[in-house]
Amino acid sequence: MSDARTEILQRIRTAHNVSGAPTPIERPVPESDRDRAEVLDTFVRMTEDYRAVVERCAADELTDRIARALAEVGSRRIGIPPELDDSWVASVDGTVVPDDGLTTADLDGVDAVVTGAAVAIADTGTIVLDHSGNQGRRALSLVPDVHVCVVLESQVVADVPTAVRRLRPSVDAHRALTWISGPSATSDIELSRVEGVHGPRTLHVIVVG
Repeated sequence: MSDARTEILQRIRTAHNVSGAPTPIERPVPESDRDRAEVLDTFVRMTEDYRAVVERCAADELTDRIARALAEVGSRRIGIPPELDDSWVASVDGTVVPDDGLTTADLDGVDAVVTGAAVAIADTGTIVLDHSGNQGRRALSLVPDVHVCVVLESQVVADVPTAVRRLRPSVDAHRALTWISGPSATSDIELSRVEGVHGPRTLHVIVVG
């Protein structure tokens, strides 16, 4: 056993010492030619299947929709990324708390968070955050109990391969990616569903056209 362990570790060391990475294999994948209205409808339907709240609105309605979404769940302390557009939370009835390095205890005292998104996937009802710009750091979107996520229609793609291509710059920049499919949930051996164990209990998605 000791000899096998030594050999395995030596192979790992050798692999780490190889200079240069192999050239990635390019596999071109054509862009989806699906109808945009169908793609957007599919995203809404699939995301709702995960028990998320989903609504669509025009850009000039966004501020009021965010305020209403937060009021409906009684959120009073609202965390936001430092680069979030201030107009998004201009009508919020509560205290807006910019994440300027909030501690875990501070985040635990935040009722809800409002963020943007990087990509949304219609076929899976998944939202991806790369935690740049108006998305904030991972902890901000994972600790509070309510997540209001704003998705632009232009960010909704048809399928996973298209989303992966969109996210390539984020991967190259070594950004963490958070893939969200509905509110955080898990099930025990008896398949009893429990929400809010690993992240927000409530996911409210606003799709802006």
